Amino acid sequence: MSAVPMSPWQERAYLRAVTALDEGRMGHAMVLCGPALLGKRAVADRLAAHVLRADRDTRAASLIAAGTHPDLLTVGLEPNRDGTRLRTEIVIEQIRTLTEKLSLTAQYGGARVAILDPADAINHAAANALLKTLEEPQPGRYLWLVAAEPMRLPATIRSRCQRLEFRLPPADEALAWLEAQGVPARDAEAALQAARGHPGLAAQWLSSGGMALRAAVADDLAALADGRRAPSEVAKAWTTDEHAGMRLRHASDLAAARAAGATDPHQMRGLTAWFAEANRTRDLLRTTVRADLAVTALLLAWRTTVGVREGQPHGRGTGTGTTRR
Repeated sequence: MSAVPMSPWQERAYLRAVTALDEGRMGHAMVLCGPALLGKRAVADRLAAHVLRADRDTRAASLIAAGTHPDLLTVGLEPNRDGTRLRTEIVIEQIRTLTEKLSLTAQYGGARVAILDPADAINHAAANALLKTLEEPQPGRYLWLVAAEPMRLPATIRSRCQRLEFRLPPADEALAWLEAQGVPARDAEAALQAARGHPGLAAQWLSSGGMALRAAVADDLAALADGRRAPSEVAKAWTTDEHAGMRLRHASDLAAARAAGATDPHQMRGLTAWFAEANRTRDLLRTTVRADLAVTALLLAWRTTVGVREGQPHGRGTGTGTTRR
């Protein structure tokens, strides 16, 4: 079991679930759902440890910590056939293997637990196979699905599972938690505001350079608006590494914030439309589209929305983001 203490929102979710388990109010199947990075998997792991008596049996705890407990089964994204990258889906062979293992006699304590994470990555054939398992539950078998986007699961699966829902915590609790991780109050406030109150996302950005990336995106948008940089130049810089999608997420967030503070209705509408287009472009990057061309078009629209007009001398932008007509 992990020695990392749980956040307050994880602890609340865990106590709800473990109480239901101990009182016999929890069925064999459950979806742990809510925004990514709120610790759903950690709660599922702790619940599994409780069911498998690892909180009372040091041997069971050691086996779980080593990933070798025979009654704890996990299904996730596996490497593709040539081992070069992870698959993007949970496939039917994984579910068939899981079903076979779940049917075996438990080796310790009489229970077996299976955790699917990310369950919302299950493909159609695998979902149909999983449905058969859900329709024929066995005593002492628990199947827990971890999903940031539960609506991607078929309704037939969702309807057969209880829900353990994770929500964003109150702002003061999220801020206190970040500060308890050693984050200075000013940085914690800025990251939490940027992450729209999501403490897990804020923590990830603080630890992985996401806030610095956001600041760089803001600088690039300002340079585009006043003509100091060309859209094609910025687009090339934004799409040469694995952070293109994150840059577009930051850009759309910054546009939304700017729209919220706009006093000109024309500019507000333009920024709102640009926000939507930035999100569409981010989705396009998951396809075979030329990323640099798609982002160039988006950044040209940014300049049209908040910056200089075609043919206006560079360096003579509005500076305040007011649209030129």
